[in-house]
Amino acid sequence: MINFFEISYLLSGNEKQIKAYQILTAHKVLEKLTVYSPVLVGTIPINIDIEGSDLDIICEISDQNVFINELKNLFGGENGFVITESLKFEAIKANFIINGFEIEIFGQNTPTTLQNAYRHMLIEHKLILEKGEEFRQEIISLKKRGYKTEPAFAKLLGLEGDAYEELLKLEY
Repeated sequence: MINFFEISYLLSGNEKQIKAYQILTAHKVLEKLTVYSPVLVGTIPINIDIEGSDLDIICEISDQNVFINELKNLFGGENGFVITESLKFEAIKANFIINGFEIEIFGQNTPTTLQNAYRHMLIEHKLILEKGEEFRQEIISLKKRGYKTEPAFAKLLGLEGDAYEELLKLEY
């Protein structure tokens, strides 16, 4: 299993993963967020990204206002920088672009290992390892046709109901 807490695994990946590693390390994105236990999650780490996929970084925060100020100080000068609040998830999200990569930083008052984005990624990674390359390619194909990641997995697995919740039931 990949150690998703240390992004050096990206260096043995595809061209996009290597470029993501280079951008994140050159700009010290994760290093700047160390106090928030950042983890790169989403489709790029598990090689199911498509054109336009962003780099998703989740963080554990305790004070939203402190986090907002920190994000502004650290990344406010980046292209397209914007901060939004998610009332549904009681979270703060910042988006910006570095060297053509959209980066999304998501902060929530939940340990990163318990956040749904991290849990989904682990489940999806395990399923790809179990089901193989053809399954991975089918996920990518559905994503290219407009499916979000979790609904693509749910469709191929025949899961009914809320794809995000149903995938979590496959944990462990």
